[in-house]
Amino acid sequence: MNTQDTFKFAQTHEWADLESDGLIWVGISNHAQEALGDVMFFQAPKIGQQVKQGEAIAVIESVKAASDIHAPVSGEIVALNEEVDLAPEHVNEKPYSVWLFKIKPTSDAGLAFELENLMGLDQYNSTAGA
Repeated sequence: MNTQDTFKFAQTHEWADLESDGLIWVGISNHAQEALGDVMFFQAPKIGQQVKQGEAIAVIESVKAASDIHAPVSGEIVALNEEVDLAPEHVNEKPYSVWLFKIKPTSDAGLAFELENLMGLDQYNSTAGA
């Protein structure tokens, strides 16, 4: 896993990390986990599910609220982090180390365009108020 300096962020507070295997690892930002409070439950997308950038595909719940998780890029859900299912509170402890699911991008050309629509860390922090 890369560092948060290489992550791309959606306005909806998900981070996307392009790994060397070509998959996009997805999690939520520190700002998002702080706003949610103690995470209690994660309703994951389904393996094999086709997703489009910006589409609400999962739900994360805390003692304060429930929030949709959006796909930061288009593609196919190929892996879920079972640790989050067993211990969702890890999202609060290490939001930039705990991925929720992985997406196999639809195409390299489409991925490059979609990643350009996301923000770098500094831009995200300035818009998220973090």
